[in-house]
Amino acid sequence: MAVGVRVVSYNIHSGIGTDRRHDVKRIADVISDCHADIIGLQEVDVGRKRTGFSDQAHEIGERLGMTVHFHPALEVDDERYGDAILTKAPSRLVKAGPLPGLRHKPRLEPRGAIWVEVATGSGQLQVINTHFGLDRRERLAQVEALLGTGWLGSPRCVDPVLLIGDFNALPRSLAYRRLAESLADARLTLGPRRGQATFPSRFPLLRLDHAFSRGPINIRAVEVVRTPLARIASDHLPLVVDLDLVDAPPTPRTATPLVGEVIG
Repeated sequence: MAVGVRVVSYNIHSGIGTDRRHDVKRIADVISDCHADIIGLQEVDVGRKRTGFSDQAHEIGERLGMTVHFHPALEVDDERYGDAILTKAPSRLVKAGPLPGLRHKPRLEPRGAIWVEVATGSGQLQVINTHFGLDRRERLAQVEALLGTGWLGSPRCVDPVLLIGDFNALPRSLAYRRLAESLADARLTLGPRRGQATFPSRFPLLRLDHAFSRGPINIRAVEVVRTPLARIASDHLPLVVDLDLVDAPPTPRTATPLVGEVIG
């Protein structure tokens, strides 16, 4: 029996809209209208002066009635900024940690990823949410890290797996193509489609936000939310993926010693 799951990936731009107004409630309203089971957020502020010291991750979670898992890619004193996974389903944090930057560019914004195991009616779904850097070489290093033994190559990363986020990578980029060698782009499983750009939100031209799957997952629909509220609440549009988890025995990964994990 297949179990339907709706997943949203959304770069919320710290709740700062295209009108330059900070309003997390608008972000929560956009997400609420999606009726999602699992949500991956990027660019989330927690305790930052620029957004009124609010805990955006938990404020959105409380408004939606969801459990929140948050990972700060950037920490300066008490200010944090990073990625989150929210869900109403039983879940546990498997791993949260940094992704590599470039040694010769130490001032690049730190990047990270968060991995949560979510219980569904058809077993466990591994969900990894991330936000890649702006430099091409940086993104390639981050791809290799995610494909390595600490993340997707881990023996604990048992199919089915969903990788979502803002990859800052167009489909023709090397980083995207490297991921697509090992994972299935949810959008492409449905055949050629138009209207999938997610950035900038007012006049979307670029497809930077993606969802990749591995294992017994049937993609039913992939849509970009283009409502008037979504166009103003953030500089990105939410990516919505409807999928079915197909009953299948888990696919074990080759047992490899893990190095440098940050376990929650």
